[in-house]
Amino acid sequence: MEVPYEIKTYQRTQEMRAPPDLLKVNPLGKSPVITDGDLNLAESGAIVEYIINKYGNNKATVPETGRVDELYYKHYAEGSLMPLLTQYLMFTVIPTRAPFFLRPILKFVFNKVIETMLIPQIKTNFDMIESHIAKQPNMWFAGGSEPTAADFQMMFCLEAVVTEAPQFVGPKTKAYVDMVHKREAYQRAYKKGGEYRYAKL
Repeated sequence: MEVPYEIKTYQRTQEMRAPPDLLKVNPLGKSPVITDGDLNLAESGAIVEYIINKYGNNKATVPETGRVDELYYKHYAEGSLMPLLTQYLMFTVIPTRAPFFLRPILKFVFNKVIETMLIPQIKTNFDMIESHIAKQPNMWFAGGSEPTAADFQMMFCLEAVVTEAPQFVGPKTKAYVDMVHKREAYQRAYKKGGEYRYAKL
């Protein structure tokens, strides 16, 4: 969209809480958050839709045949997929940060939860995603010739899993992430944003 913007990075505390500077920008300590004039807006889905609606200039247009897919995956990303991945991360990390005498017990219990509850759900979700991408002529989630809000919402989850847990991801999903990483717009954003854990360009 080539809209001028600045990026400010806020490092969370050791307790993973918002630092004071971020709380000045957003009272809930939410990130990402944008400011546009007097507007202060958090929640990535709201941010994506706001930017597209105000600055899209008819880009990220949803094809008529893809409206339901765009609507679904735009909300599925944070409504279903992200909570599942967050649970997986938390159950993996918590035992490593517990007092040493609790770690073996917590690791045993949490691994059981991961194996019996989370992994089957993650596999089912990524099988669905793989199948959906495979059916799209240009791989974009709404089936058009360019990315839409659905892609912007899905991308973070997908590139995170491709990097951290590739065993769950099929070849079409990996190809999708690679395609996005090669886009000129992504390259510009990456260069401006600096080092990013889930992309090595």
